[in-house]
Amino acid sequence: LIGEGAVAFCRENGIAFCAPRYFHTEARWRELQRALEDPRREPLQYGTVGAVARDRRGSLAAATSTGGMTGKAPGRVGDTPIIGAGTYADNATCAVSATGHGEFFIRHAAAFAIAARLRHTGQSLDQAARAVIDELAAAGGSGGVVGVDPAGALALPFSTAGMYRGYVRDGGAIHTAIYEEPFRSE
Repeated sequence: LIGEGAVAFCRENGIAFCAPRYFHTEARWRELQRALEDPRREPLQYGTVGAVARDRRGSLAAATSTGGMTGKAPGRVGDTPIIGAGTYADNATCAVSATGHGEFFIRHAAAFAIAARLRHTGQSLDQAARAVIDELAAAGGSGGVVGVDPAGALALPFSTAGMYRGYVRDGGAIHTAIYEEPFRSE
């Protein structure tokens, strides 16, 4: 649900509302004003946070949340809420969370395409994820994914200048990176 239908649903189900001011921050307001002042600026500032997880039994989960792109068209729905585009989890193959130019992730069913490659081609998670990100880039899209398979193998490919990412294994150190550099461990 989006728009007025979503508002009506929330009212009918007693969901609490708050004033739009609650979500206001000066930093984001200034960013929006800069974007509105330059009509040539491409609205490709991503605000996505994603996570994938594997539990001790090998069960997988994926979650993705986004503020959307700065300067997006009113009413635009990106890939984040579309299962198979920006988020996907299947215990038999992998869990994936994506960030990037959502229209390309939707057209290519990117998160599901990674799982399908594992299921049908025998590729590893890393091979499948890199292939899908490369396909999106060849089509003009950009972004990246985080993924985990039932054995705990990770994939974190991206086609942008950088992508904030990290991982931790049960009882282990926290590993983080932004660009193509090796992960830092804490």
